[in-house]
Amino acid sequence: MSSAVVDEYEIRKLPLEERYEKCAEILRNEHDESKRWDAVWLVGEVAELAGPSKPIFHKVADLMDWVLKNDNNGVVKHEACFQIAARNMRKKIQSLVDAALYDKSGLVKHEALESLGLMRAHESQDEIMKALNDTNPDVSETATFVLKRLERFKGTTYKPYHIL
Repeated sequence: MSSAVVDEYEIRKLPLEERYEKCAEILRNEHDESKRWDAVWLVGEVAELAGPSKPIFHKVADLMDWVLKNDNNGVVKHEACFQIAARNMRKKIQSLVDAALYDKSGLVKHEALESLGLMRAHESQDEIMKALNDTNPDVSETATFVLKRLERFKGTTYKPYHIL
């Protein structure tokens, strides 16, 4: 549990399903991006606490996907990318690929690529290669970095606790 997150609504005291609902409400309706960022982190904790075998884990993954497609702030979307990787939401790898290639924000593209690398998404290498030609040098540099890491980590699997 990160102390960097402001839990002004005491969301952590709620049962997991209520935590999810409160965070989803904030993400869909709050104008303050700093509160949405906190909600992304707090709902990511729900996925971690529940574990990948529980339905709420997949609801959180779907909410992260929603954030990537609908939020208007690159920093909030950046955090959603990180949460997908940190919680090893492998069913959202294509969402990260789409963000890496098509998001308007270089920050989001960078974090989506880095998240693919953290998750060791070897199956996405061909698509990551497309980011080598991105006009934003930070994005193309990140794609180069990620491809090198994927090559180094061939044959290994990712465990979320490696980065948290």
